[in-house]
Amino acid sequence: MPSPILLVNGPNLNMLGSREPEIYGQATLADIEADCVAHAQTLGLALECWQSNVEGEIVTRIQGAGKHYQGLLINAGAYTHTSIAIMDALLTLKIPVIEVHLSNPARREEFRHISYVAKAATGIVAGFGAQSYRLALEAMAALLRSR
Repeated sequence: MPSPILLVNGPNLNMLGSREPEIYGQATLADIEADCVAHAQTLGLALECWQSNVEGEIVTRIQGAGKHYQGLLINAGAYTHTSIAIMDALLTLKIPVIEVHLSNPARREEFRHISYVAKAATGIVAGFGAQSYRLALEAMAALLRSR
């Protein structure tokens, strides 16, 4: 049975494909999710994708993740830089957490250099566009194999 993994996408990621394509690329969130689900299967993972623009919904989903999933991938969008609540929820988990970003926040505006998610993450994959998600899945598969 494949290892169940949850992918959480935060605010404005539902606008991918039309939102600042020079930064985030042409792929829609549906494109990225479909690619991730297929790639996860090749890695022996079962991926469930979920997106919300609402911080409290994201916190609630993270809080329940440890009961149902063996790993969590998260692109918290702008909440990466502002949400102590999301960080606190992630810190309750006993499963690996990988932070994912399409762009490289360290090369962007100063306020994007702070990541509350990183303080709770096992690792971070950023700056490779939609490929960041595939790389994060590969890292998660390796983490789970080494357990």
